[in-house]
Amino acid sequence: MAAVAYELLVLGGGSGGLAGARRAAELGARVALVEPRRLGGTCVNVGCVPKKVMWNTAVHAEFIHDHADYGFETPGVKFNWRTIKEKRDAYVRRLNEIYESNVKKAHIDVIRGYGKFTDDPEPTIEVDGRKYTAPHILIATGGRPAVPPDSEIPGASLGITSDGFFDLEELPRRSVIVGAGYIAVEIAGILSTLGSKSSLLIRRDKVLRNFDSMISSNCTQELENTGVDVWKHTQVKTVTKSPQGLLEVTVSSSAPGHKPKEDVIRDVDCLLWAVGREPSTEQLCLDRAGVQVDAKGHVVVDEYQNTTRKGVYAVGDVCGRALLTPVAIAAARKLAHRLFEGKQDSRLDYCNIPTVVFSHPPIGTVGLTEEEAVAAHGRDNVKIYSTSFTPLYHAVTQRKVKCVMKLVCAGKEEKVVGLHMQGLGCDEMLQGFAVAIKMGATKADLDNTVAIHPTSAEELVTLR
Repeated sequence: MAAVAYELLVLGGGSGGLAGARRAAELGARVALVEPRRLGGTCVNVGCVPKKVMWNTAVHAEFIHDHADYGFETPGVKFNWRTIKEKRDAYVRRLNEIYESNVKKAHIDVIRGYGKFTDDPEPTIEVDGRKYTAPHILIATGGRPAVPPDSEIPGASLGITSDGFFDLEELPRRSVIVGAGYIAVEIAGILSTLGSKSSLLIRRDKVLRNFDSMISSNCTQELENTGVDVWKHTQVKTVTKSPQGLLEVTVSSSAPGHKPKEDVIRDVDCLLWAVGREPSTEQLCLDRAGVQVDAKGHVVVDEYQNTTRKGVYAVGDVCGRALLTPVAIAAARKLAHRLFEGKQDSRLDYCNIPTVVFSHPPIGTVGLTEEEAVAAHGRDNVKIYSTSFTPLYHAVTQRKVKCVMKLVCAGKEEKVVGLHMQGLGCDEMLQGFAVAIKMGATKADLDNTVAIHPTSAEELVTLR
């Protein structure tokens, strides 16, 4: 049977794949999308969207602690995990339906199943024995959470991942989260704030080690302040299940200069691995099409998202760079304009990508860390402006959570090359400042902007 021909074939119905498919269709291309599961990918189904709902839930728990300080009497407040899980899941289902509807309106054919490359002369995809071809094929299959193999850590498979977090029917009584990245930080914060006794196991002495050192140190401190038991220099050795169905997690802690010490964390009803993500490429038979991957399985692409095979492209987490939903969306749209609108220079600029960590309090960051700026410009050419203060909200609360901010400036003109902050409202504060930094704002530009009082954001235009 002859292969069914399209102008664009997209592998993966997540954020990047959907964005690329829809934009190409808008530009007149005949498009097919290959996806075996619900549309929306990680972000909509088991990522940003349901995570933000749970973070919002945890923020309610924080504010409840402050109600008495603001004069509200709220005795006997109870939290029901199932209520928010049902509402959250219903919202995600609505989003799935909206995506299905949008794809239908765009006249994009959805091919249900797993696609893989064939060894035909022209790049061809096979789904359940049927072949499809196109002059342009976009790989946007994303990634999945990694779990250590049982051969490495006996019993590791008894744990869950961020995917499984959204399947939990009840709030765990005793949680152990393994990892120091933003997913570990966010989930540990959510579980702890909602009342689960939570331990966070990290290999070094701080979380978020790829972030600016101020953020890394402050976030670690805030986790401890909010009741998360942070086990530093710690690794899991074994996991076993008791007759009661609870887990026993044996760990080894070895701080520098000290002998390794073994401990057992008992009665764990939620062990969650947040130790990184793996690209979903191994089933695609990329070698048949001559598409190169790196040692970790990420698709190798150039600045225009081209792979090593002409006519085959890749965007999003599968490329292993800036694993963020808006990055995948932006790269896919830019690619569609290049392929179907003749905009030869259309590509995503990966510099100054803003990002937020929904920790407690939230983190906002864009541009170079202080360490990166010094490496790029030299210590003498970098000027740091920073502040630490207690937001006005906490003026009347017993609970005190500080806000920290840092501006990284470079050169004589003090161009702002980095902004890092953690505190109440920093998540919503960042977007506007990110625009200014993308446009090349200097410290003088910020100084020339009149402050909005009283806000935390005004600190960024009054730093000295």
